[in-house]
Amino acid sequence: MEVIAEYGSVFMILAIVFGLYMTWGIGANDVANAMGTSVGSGAITVKQAIIIAAIFEFAGAFIAGGSVTKTIRKGIINPESITGTPEILLFGMLAALLAAAVWLMIASWQGWPVSTTHTIIGGLVGFAVAAIGMSAVNWGKIGQIVASWLVSPLLGGLLAYGLMVSIQRLILRTDKPFENAKKWGPMYVFLVGWIVSLVTMFKGLKHLHIDFGPITTFLLAVSFGLILAYIGKRMINKIQIDKAADQEFHFASVEKAFAPMMIFTACAMAFAHGSNDVANGIGPLAAVVSLVQSGGEVTQKADLPLWILALGGVGIVLGLTTLGYRVMRTIGSEITHLTPTRGYCATLAAATTVVLASKTGLPVSTTHIAVGAVMGVGMTSGVAAVDLRVVRDIVASWVITLPAGAIMAIIFFFTLKGIFGISCPPCL
Repeated sequence: MEVIAEYGSVFMILAIVFGLYMTWGIGANDVANAMGTSVGSGAITVKQAIIIAAIFEFAGAFIAGGSVTKTIRKGIINPESITGTPEILLFGMLAALLAAAVWLMIASWQGWPVSTTHTIIGGLVGFAVAAIGMSAVNWGKIGQIVASWLVSPLLGGLLAYGLMVSIQRLILRTDKPFENAKKWGPMYVFLVGWIVSLVTMFKGLKHLHIDFGPITTFLLAVSFGLILAYIGKRMINKIQIDKAADQEFHFASVEKAFAPMMIFTACAMAFAHGSNDVANGIGPLAAVVSLVQSGGEVTQKADLPLWILALGGVGIVLGLTTLGYRVMRTIGSEITHLTPTRGYCATLAAATTVVLASKTGLPVSTTHIAVGAVMGVGMTSGVAAVDLRVVRDIVASWVITLPAGAIMAIIFFFTLKGIFGISCPPCL
């Protein structure tokens, strides 16, 4: 308690610096892989991806992410034994933040798309084992996370595969693919608006005390979908058939028709990612702020002030701008060849899976879903269309993420504890 009172301002500064560093990592890795399909397909530029991410990631976190975040991620650890020594929990949260930031930087530099959530969880597990003991970790939850390494890409891949097959049958494998692209395109845009708005209103507006009821919610979601479909139709109708390009690639004009649609899916993916991951990713920062401001009161939940969300938004944009291109390259071009139709299916499948998982509480990862969705569209052209060596390296990075976060968090925890001269009875 005395340490928090004496060094409260120092801890706040460290939390802000570490939090900005970690959200920079979220932008360089998590957001980059969320936007990778749109950039890799050539539908939007990196500059446009940054603008979309800046607007819709923040909107997703603020509107649908909630104004309260759990300080102990998803019940991963039990802090009851250290409620009398809140400074230990504070050091643990700072260590988890810094561990996540460092690992995300390493993974981003290597072009590995890893899970921010799993990185943070690894950091919390490392701190809990070091400060409290093995019994403080809910190993059942860890088992669910390990299972999500299979569940997440499978869900995203199956949905993306189904969407791609529908485009092949309704558009690409018809006598008039360009005309059918204009015919069916608005329907696919409708799906984007309908699904994202439906799940957002069902789940994400509780903290704003807005409840429309199931019938009104459904009608509003349909209305929003129809509005987007109309806008999409106007954009698609401006696309003219390019006969010269079609001679080189039969579906060149169709791909041009799908390019404007990718703007909608990119916005949807950024919004879905913001609502599912960004607010939770800065949970340890909110925990430190709560501990300092309350004088050491340990709670399971903490307010998520607007300035923390704003800090997250700044960090995300900086990370995406400076290092995001490496992960975007992996997702957008190295797993399989992406075109606007393929990119559309992968992005819509990923966004849909994220928001549905957020609604049902399935322990999935946005990153793993995005990778699985890209693999799913690639599989419609056969296994040979997917670079399995890249997939192998990506899966290996997923496996490494939890222990990497844990080991670094242990090192940073003892370092911080030593700097401030704090003893830790539970871990002695």
